[in-house]
Amino acid sequence: MKKKSCLLTSLLFAAILSIGVMCGCGDTASDEGEDNAKATEAAAEEPTTAVAEDGVTLSDDSSDFVLVTDVVPDAIFEIRYYSTYNFVGDRIDGYEEPLAFMTKEAADALKEVSDDVKDDGYRLKIYDAYRPQEAVTNFVEWAKDEDDTRMKEYFYPELDKDVLFPQGYIAEHSGHSRGSTVDLTLFDMETEKEVDMGGTFDYFGEESHPDYKGITEEQYNNRMILREAMTEHGFKPLPEEWWHFTLEDEPYPDTYFTFPVNSEALN
Repeated sequence: MKKKSCLLTSLLFAAILSIGVMCGCGDTASDEGEDNAKATEAAAEEPTTAVAEDGVTLSDDSSDFVLVTDVVPDAIFEIRYYSTYNFVGDRIDGYEEPLAFMTKEAADALKEVSDDVKDDGYRLKIYDAYRPQEAVTNFVEWAKDEDDTRMKEYFYPELDKDVLFPQGYIAEHSGHSRGSTVDLTLFDMETEKEVDMGGTFDYFGEESHPDYKGITEEQYNNRMILREAMTEHGFKPLPEEWWHFTLEDEPYPDTYFTFPVNSEALN
């Protein structure tokens, strides 16, 4: 009886030990699975940079970007590509909220511009800033569809769509996607209206050139007020568009960003 009792005790102890080992292994496997899942999730959230087939560097890293309203609170915003009032006639891909992003460096320089023009009774009115690459691709696809001319009378009445690529109005990549370019005008705080620039934003034609002489002297001078304010704080103008300026020392001259315009993009 004593031997049987000892044998039963030994078997019972072995069984308990076995169960304990199995439970321990199960917990370890579960912990490892959770750790692997967390690692995979973290890796998925890591910014990525890649070189596209055309040799352009694309990145979804938004860590050096800021919300322009946080840096330039006095500016007025009318984000055209979030609306349907633009040369395409639809909300543009990538503009998921009516927000403006820029690199920190560009936004800080724009704040200096804003402070200067405010002293003269103006505020900056911003139409566009950072533009995701998918928005530019949206433009390209639209330009290839020569039957879609819904907004022709408003934005390109003098041109046919087949000249938009050759004349440089539409391209595969935009400086806006590098994060340090802005489209803007001046808003007169006394009249409570946009300053008359002798032409509208995003008009495809010669009258959009900053030095166009077919406008009044006052309209031309207004363009120069904007131009001088921007260039004094490190922005360079574009010869074809009076509203378009790029930070001369932009931090990402060779990188085009892909993250969308929404409130979570900078988190």
